[in-house]
Amino acid sequence: MEIPLFPLHAVLCPGIALPLHIFEPRYQLLTERCMETSSPFGIVLILDGREVGDGSVSIASVGTFAEIRESSRYPDGRFDLLVVGDGRFTIDSVDAQKEPYLVAEVTPLADEEGDDSRTTELANRTMRRFVSYLQLLQPMEGETAEEIDVRVEIETEIDPEAVAPAAAGDPDPERQRELDEAARRLVIPDDPTTLSYLLSGIIQVDPRRRQQLLEARSTETRLEALDRLIGRELWMLRRRLRAYTPDATAAVVRRN
Repeated sequence: MEIPLFPLHAVLCPGIALPLHIFEPRYQLLTERCMETSSPFGIVLILDGREVGDGSVSIASVGTFAEIRESSRYPDGRFDLLVVGDGRFTIDSVDAQKEPYLVAEVTPLADEEGDDSRTTELANRTMRRFVSYLQLLQPMEGETAEEIDVRVEIETEIDPEAVAPAAAGDPDPERQRELDEAARRLVIPDDPTTLSYLLSGIIQVDPRRRQQLLEARSTETRLEALDRLIGRELWMLRRRLRAYTPDATAAVVRRN
């Protein structure tokens, strides 16, 4: 199938929402055509090159279908969009001459779960550890970083063992209540594949590492990678060894 491509220095995972600000004429045209036909476009990670301008770019071979869920247009033609990832694809070929934007022949990429029992075990373990990770990402007293605002809502009960206790020197019960509440805002999907994409889209990692998660050959493999990543991040966060800057792709509008 043929779709228009929107290269970004960001990775969109299936099930994750991403705001976009469209100001380049070629992407305004792309947006108009997709809205007219109610069809998706593809978001792909730029490996080398710039988002803006006509220079050549090197892109990843696996991307995500982006469905336009909300849109508004300015008098000068710019758009504000909210898109949601809807499945992966692999790129078969790219045509840079057919339209002002890139057009690609793509093949939808099916999700393989892997070993059922192992995948379920990994999903439960990874989500429990992720709740602790989410809490530890919140700035402690005296830190100036903005708190992480997780906008994706899914359904679950919180495992008491997953709730991180208040840190030493931070006995404020109100803060602990807020941290517990932040964790409970997550509602966990029953499907391990959906969960794996959700966590891949939220965890604060660089785009290339998120791309590796997107490209994982199975849900089992993706959850194994997430478990390792979260374990590493927990070790660092508990020692306050990392920067507390939210991933811009999850917190602000992307500009093409």
